[in-house]
Amino acid sequence: MTRHAGRHFLQIPGPTNTPLAVLAAIAKPTIDHRGPEFGLLGRSVLAGIKTIFKTSQPVVIYPASGTGAWEAALVNTLSPGDKVLMVETGWFATLWKKMAARLKLDAEFIPGDWRSGVDAGKIAARLAEDRQHHIKAVAVVHNETSTGVTSDIAAVRSSMDSVKHPALLLVDTISSLASMDYRHDEWGVDVTVAGSQKGLMLPPGLSFNALSEKARRASRTAGLPRSFWDWEDMLAANETGYFPYTPATNMLQGLQVAIDLLHAEGLDSVFDRHKRAAEAVRRAVQHWGFEIQCRNPAEYSSSLTAVIMPQGHSADRLRAEILERCNISLGNGLGPLSGKVFRIGHLGDFNDPTITATLTGIEMGLRVVGVPHRPGGAEAAVAYLAGNGPPVAQAAE
Repeated sequence: MTRHAGRHFLQIPGPTNTPLAVLAAIAKPTIDHRGPEFGLLGRSVLAGIKTIFKTSQPVVIYPASGTGAWEAALVNTLSPGDKVLMVETGWFATLWKKMAARLKLDAEFIPGDWRSGVDAGKIAARLAEDRQHHIKAVAVVHNETSTGVTSDIAAVRSSMDSVKHPALLLVDTISSLASMDYRHDEWGVDVTVAGSQKGLMLPPGLSFNALSEKARRASRTAGLPRSFWDWEDMLAANETGYFPYTPATNMLQGLQVAIDLLHAEGLDSVFDRHKRAAEAVRRAVQHWGFEIQCRNPAEYSSSLTAVIMPQGHSADRLRAEILERCNISLGNGLGPLSGKVFRIGHLGDFNDPTITATLTGIEMGLRVVGVPHRPGGAEAAVAYLAGNGPPVAQAAE
């Protein structure tokens, strides 16, 4: 393969760029996962990760991708044949539904258009019909990575409470945790699913379940088979900082540093940085004259933007040209959006020049491939960022 000079811009919606300090921690010698040093590490990360989910309840950490955490959320709380209400927001909501069906659950989809978030009113209406409480869980995606659409989880919980339905609330935050404000306890979520490779700024390899007490009670009677994913085995070992089987030791070393970096910046500042970048990207896209896959501005994602290509032009051809010419990786369209959209990731470890350079590379690709557009989108983003800078930290006297 031909070598590309300069840094590679990994601007897909995850995995994201990993800070050097996190990589250095991962590269440290592996420690004894039964020794006292690991016990300190385990207690540190298990306490620290709670602050990212904004919970006082336990968070279980698995050596797995986010898909593993999906399965753990289902098998720990449900029994064969249980009905799960889900919402078709995009590709990843669809995959979670397929998993539920494979686990012999009765997965019911509220249809969607892949351009909108969860309609809390439709959830309330469906739950109100379920007077016998056959629906045991509502499972939704907070930030749909395939479409760049965010759903209002607080509204979902409010809708469930309004009809006094006892179903559990399971939420996928794989592409939103540590990039967008999320409140596990305050929003009344029972199981929150997450992965390491996006806002947490780690490589793939860790996944998470944040729990509620209600979810833990459900796990005591849940009938789906589980062994590797069993919460109680994990929680028992976690009390002293250890794990019931060999954990991803070096990834946990990186997680400790990632949590420290997020707190050093401040979570609110992290969320503001993502919001600014997202708005800058959208201004560029709209200046070019392209349509954003997310239809409702109130549901725009701070983690990524999915861009609809003009009719007759291939998003994959454009992505290939940008990768070859500029060494920038962009996300592809998934499922029915294949070839029709490209996705710009703006999450994890980045700054303003990361965003403006990415947009410049995209605009160059548009010119080379011959996609009709209005030039100057990157400049529109620069103008927005220049006029809406982050708060300047005040030096201590």
